[in-house]
Amino acid sequence: MNTGRYDTSGNPDAQFEPGSNDSVLQNVLGIRDAEEMDDVELDLLVQLYDVIPEQVEVDQRITTADLKEWHRRWLGNVYSWAGQPRTVNMGKGDFQFAAVGQIERLLAVLDRDYLSRYTPCAGMSDEQLVEAFAIVHVELILIHPFREGNGRLSRLLANVMAIQAGKPELDFSLWDEQKDRYFSAIQAGLDDYEPMKALVRQVLPDVSRRADE
Repeated sequence: MNTGRYDTSGNPDAQFEPGSNDSVLQNVLGIRDAEEMDDVELDLLVQLYDVIPEQVEVDQRITTADLKEWHRRWLGNVYSWAGQPRTVNMGKGDFQFAAVGQIERLLAVLDRDYLSRYTPCAGMSDEQLVEAFAIVHVELILIHPFREGNGRLSRLLANVMAIQAGKPELDFSLWDEQKDRYFSAIQAGLDDYEPMKALVRQVLPDVSRRADE
């Protein structure tokens, strides 16, 4: 967990574990080493991946309440605020995610205008899936509702949507290899989803192969 990638300087709500050199968020386990926290979070995420896809029905509409619950189940034994909207403003470089005061309103918009439209994904064509994945992913990341774990939770959501569509688990390694391109696609998503659609085609099985033919 590299919290240094987010600018929360000067915000009194940004609390780090004492003795961690501001590298580990304050946690109930008292962990101060960033690598140890990475391992804990990853282990818990793997456990979440084992249960959530099996518990979501093919015809189930995903809601922001589900996202909060998934986040709580993932990190509830690590952070006291797990599952709750963040209370600090966050950004990457000069780019700011949604302001704290707008998060709940924007989550309601995400629920009403996007999740209700694009989930469940059963019966969608490949191009409809590309659109659904890209738009939902961009909108969730732009809100960045949680203090930690937004990207990983967004990927879990994408995998749940893929399973609803009858697709296998997605491989996001290409995104990890193209981090600058990925973040540029997120920024472009403020008014243009096409860059993210191109990235989705890379990770969605069958779609990327047909696009190259």
